[in-house]
Amino acid sequence: MRPAAPTVDAVLAGDRRALARAITLVESRLEADQQAAEELLAALLPHSGKALRIGITGAPGVGKSTFIETLGTRLCDRGHKVAVLAVDPSSAVSGGSILGDKTRMAELGRHPNAYIRPTPGGDVLGGVAAHTREAMLVCEAAGFDTVLVETIGTGQSETAVAAMVDVFLLLLSPAAGDELQGIKRGVMELADAIVVHKADGDLLPAAERAKQQCLVAVHILRGGDVPPVVLASSQTGSGVDEAWQAVLARVESSRQSGRFGARRAEQSEHWLHTALQEALLRRFEAVPQVQAALPGLVGRVRDGSLVPAAAVRQLLRLGGLG
Repeated sequence: MRPAAPTVDAVLAGDRRALARAITLVESRLEADQQAAEELLAALLPHSGKALRIGITGAPGVGKSTFIETLGTRLCDRGHKVAVLAVDPSSAVSGGSILGDKTRMAELGRHPNAYIRPTPGGDVLGGVAAHTREAMLVCEAAGFDTVLVETIGTGQSETAVAAMVDVFLLLLSPAAGDELQGIKRGVMELADAIVVHKADGDLLPAAERAKQQCLVAVHILRGGDVPPVVLASSQTGSGVDEAWQAVLARVESSRQSGRFGARRAEQSEHWLHTALQEALLRRFEAVPQVQAALPGLVGRVRDGSLVPAAAVRQLLRLGGLG
């Protein structure tokens, strides 16, 4: 038996079960659920948009979860309501995901002002789930004033993250001198603020050097638009408040310049185009003629007897778009 559909009033009242059911609904791929999700989101939309949206990325092992827990707990202790949308990597073999962020953020997960929602990343680029935007909207309508989106890492295109948040925060390790070589240029160009994490103990001197190397790198990449670079440690707590102040300063500067509203408008337009592409692809792949021909064309592409462009043209004709 499927759980009862969440009511708008229950979500707006901040009911945790209703919030969880609402996010489950918007994540569903069932046609009936998608229709219900659209109606729910339409009702919640006027009550959303007031939260600060922050994307947090970094290479695996840099300590994203521990940083989020430390920062989120401090914000909750100060009266903020913090929602964490933690995207877990999905297995390329089984399609399953770890969904372990609630375990890694145990202290934050117990705080009455916090809500953690682990979501499988699936096959969506950028380390974000297909319906992260919708989940963010639901959390905002439920009264959360800060939404933190934790991504899988810098191994994939992170433009999807920047296209849905107000501040894009990049975490680096004290070994950033070497790490910078492996980070895609686009990630550095998109970052609104950079945190050199694990800056404590014997790693502090290395973190200081990494900060200077990072400043040089972003200056070369971005000229005068150099984002703040902060040293922080979740273990000692040092620098966490400074990182948060850097985020707030970036937001305030964006508001004063008018860029904040423009960025949100651009993100909404991007959301429309992304949703349109996904819907068109689903409908195209559901055409019987396309379904029948696709396996054979895939086989020919795999064995080298057909180039992908020619296969695409055949599929478009079969789908009525040729």
